Amino acid sequence: MPPTIQADVIIPATAALLVTGGDARIALDAGSGCNKYGCQAHPDPDLIALGSSTASVVSESGFAAADKLRDALLACAVAEAPAACYARELVRMRAELGALCGIADLPGVEVVFAASGTDSHLIAAQLVRNQGHALQAIMVDAVETGSGVAAALAGRHFSTRTALARMVDEGAAVSEDVIPVEMVAMRMADSSPRAVAAMDADVTARARAAIAAGRRVLLTLVDVSKTGMITPSVACVVALHQQFPEQLDVLVDACQFRIMPSTLRAYLQQGFMVAITGSKFISGPTFSGALLIPEPMAKRLQRYPLPSSLRAYSARADWSCHWDATQLVEDAANYGLLLRWEAALAELRAFRAIPEQAVAGFLQTFAEAVVQKLSSDPIFGILPVPALERSPVAGSTGWDNVPTIFPFQLYRQSSHAVNQLLSCDEMVRIYQLLQRDLSQAETALFDVADQSLLAKRVQLGQPVLCGVRNDVPVSALRVCASARLVVEALSPQGVGTSAVIARTLAALDKVALLVRAHAS
Repeated sequence: MPPTIQADVIIPATAALLVTGGDARIALDAGSGCNKYGCQAHPDPDLIALGSSTASVVSESGFAAADKLRDALLACAVAEAPAACYARELVRMRAELGALCGIADLPGVEVVFAASGTDSHLIAAQLVRNQGHALQAIMVDAVETGSGVAAALAGRHFSTRTALARMVDEGAAVSEDVIPVEMVAMRMADSSPRAVAAMDADVTARARAAIAAGRRVLLTLVDVSKTGMITPSVACVVALHQQFPEQLDVLVDACQFRIMPSTLRAYLQQGFMVAITGSKFISGPTFSGALLIPEPMAKRLQRYPLPSSLRAYSARADWSCHWDATQLVEDAANYGLLLRWEAALAELRAFRAIPEQAVAGFLQTFAEAVVQKLSSDPIFGILPVPALERSPVAGSTGWDNVPTIFPFQLYRQSSHAVNQLLSCDEMVRIYQLLQRDLSQAETALFDVADQSLLAKRVQLGQPVLCGVRNDVPVSALRVCASARLVVEALSPQGVGTSAVIARTLAALDKVALLVRAHAS
């Protein structure tokens, strides 16, 4: 007879597991019950979720999928070690993720699971460095990608805790060699995007200088950034890779995952690594990352054992059997990562069931409605974003050429001719108030009869720094479309396009109400 298993001891509850197996950002605040990104570990169906450029609260269907897997893991734990259960489930997930991404038929593509997009950057840099070459990393401004990305590329601990629950010194090197990282600005001081030609020239000059100095280059292409930009240009990156095929590797930061399967496939066919997550556009719970490596590059990297510098971040089962993972912890099982990806796959599966043409139609309608709303009220100032351009690797007619992130600044109305931008602190305050039911707040603050608007709870993309005005840093909030919104609008069980857009516009009405009440 097998021993009696106590479920709450062997395997924690689903909600508890969803906030394990990541760095310190995933931990819940004792007071709010939310992580750093304002997300709790349980579904919150009454929340108007428009913040997928930052993170998403787990949906009811995603939580149910994770809960079902947790029960399966519990049954497995009676007769099998956790690492064995973990490895078997990741084999299944690796196959399904490849199929849902439209790359299952591409020979030799490796899928490496990671706790977050930042972890994927660390893994990519350590793999390239592991070949024995002096390495130079080039990336765009971390403000537009992630606060820990520069540290991860450099080979430094980017938090006080790693994915495998190791306590580390933030900023300390993960190995003897620290990789120099150069950052290229994406925006001017006035928040406007830099000219594409200037960005490309900057990146090209830095790459050529590093190669001339005898260094290998790891160049990051962001598709797309926190405010919806692709930089440097795809054409520039393709040209550099073709010019220096033996000295330059490319990592596509597609952690927002706002790309079609055909675009993802095109990047891999160019020989580029691609980092994705299930927790942004796909709207799975934070954190769930994966690094996709095309066959030619994978075969080159597989000549070497995986570096011991990844020991605190990566379990053996996160890698396929084609890698020499003897340097990693053999019995590690990151059940939190497993459940988060299970929830994300449930979201991705539902999204892929919607025809791409219908997806494009909804996103275009959504974009037009949001832009019209932001343009119609002087409280809002749309942050300029260049058109999405992926030539020469992808076409220009798919849904991923439609903007899905809409950054905006907020203005305090003034009797003078020029309105004043809200400060970063004021933007944070608005962001926080949006998530609260204010229907019972001091009514004198609000000149509004419809208390239902105050009761709405809204999550937008967190304020992101985007420039300086009058020597004061300024930031932008973001309205974001997501796969979950597409499914809610277009699936037979959904609420319909009109309802999704009406809910979004109501969220912006609450933003305007708060600005007028608290920033006047």
